[in-house]
Amino acid sequence: MLVVTDRLTKRYGGFTALDGCSLEVARGEVFGLLGPNGAGKTTLVRLIMGYLRPTTGTARVAGFDSVAESLALRGEVTYLPGEARLFRRMSGHETLDFFARLRPSCSRSEAVAVADRLGLDLNRQVARMSTGMRQKLALAAVLATEATVVILDEPTANLDPTARAEVLDLVREANAAGRTVIFSSHVLSEVEAICGRVAIMRAGRLVHEQSMRDVRRGHMIRARLAGRFDGVPESLAGRVRVVAETATAGEERLVLEAAESLAPLLGWLATLPLAEVEVEPIGLAAVYDRFHRGMVEC
Repeated sequence: MLVVTDRLTKRYGGFTALDGCSLEVARGEVFGLLGPNGAGKTTLVRLIMGYLRPTTGTARVAGFDSVAESLALRGEVTYLPGEARLFRRMSGHETLDFFARLRPSCSRSEAVAVADRLGLDLNRQVARMSTGMRQKLALAAVLATEATVVILDEPTANLDPTARAEVLDLVREANAAGRTVIFSSHVLSEVEAICGRVAIMRAGRLVHEQSMRDVRRGHMIRARLAGRFDGVPESLAGRVRVVAETATAGEERLVLEAAESLAPLLGWLATLPLAEVEVEPIGLAAVYDRFHRGMVEC
C-alpha cells in the first residue's frame, strides 16, 4: 500500500479532531474522502503530510514516516489545500515561475498548459483574480508536479461547470500516468465519477469504506403494496434489506436496498402485491446519507 495510516489520532485538549483512523490507499487508485465540514478530513490530510504531529498512531507515504521522515515524504506528494494561499502581488506567470523554481518536479510548461485548459489568463495579477481564477492557478501549479501522490482538497470549489469537468479529466489523466490520487470533495457526483474507492468520515472517525464498483451494483427499490408485506425470505437474506417500512389502511410502503444484482430478486418481487414499484441505482448519495442522515424516506 502506498499510503497507510494506523490508528491515527489527533487531540487538542479535550477535543478529538481525529480518532483512531486506519486506512490504506493502494498505488494507482483514485481514493475519495467524504464527510461534512468538521468530520476530520483536513486533519487527516495534514497528519499524512506531516504538517501536524499525531497524538497517537502513525502515517506513512511510500514508506516514509510522516513525523520522522516528513521532508522525504513531501517529496512524494503534491497537495492542493482547501484554501490555497497565493502571492497577491504576483501575476499568474510569476506564480508559476515561483513554483517551478521551488520544486524541480513542477513543469512550468505543463502548468501553463493546465492553466490554458482551465481558461485562465496568466497575465492577470493574483490580487485581481476572482476566487475561481485563483483556484485554477493553484490547480495548475499542483497538477503540473510529477509527484507519486496527488492530494486534492475540494479542487473544484468556486469553479464553473465547464472548468469542473476539465478538472475531473485532469485527475483521470494524472491517474492514467501512474499517480495515486486522494480526492476530497462535497460534490458526491464528482467522487462517484472518478473514484474507485471511497471512505466516509464523521465526527473525526472513519465510519465506512466501500468500492464504487459495489456501490454501482446496488439498487434501491421503492414499492407501494396493496396488501401485507411478510418480510424478506431467508433465501434472500444478505442480498436485500428493508431500509424503511410504513403501513396505512389497506397498503404498505417499502424502501428496500439490494446489495447485488437485481436478477435474484425479480422473481420474489413478482410475488408481492405490488401497486407501484420504482427501481434505481443506489448511488453514492444513498450510501453517504446512511451514515450522515441515518434514514431513507419512503
